Amino acid sequence: MDISIGINNSPREINFESAQSSSEVESIIAEALDSDAKYVSLRDAKGKLYIVPTVAVAYVELGEEESRRVGFVA
Repeated sequence: MDISIGINNSPREINFESAQSSSEVESIIAEALDSDAKYVSLRDAKGKLYIVPTVAVAYVELGEEESRRVGFVA
């Protein structure tokens, strides 16, 4: 699944792929924002850890990864 996290006062966003489902990621982020946690931490598909301060989160975009098509388009 593709995850994009927008950061306040920054023109760039954090983009990575995760092996977790969108509902799992949504619940992790919602719980961190609701509980006034200082940060949210997520792992990508390769095992890299992303720690983002919750006050810096502008938006979170969750999207399912598209299956790649094989073959030629005529």
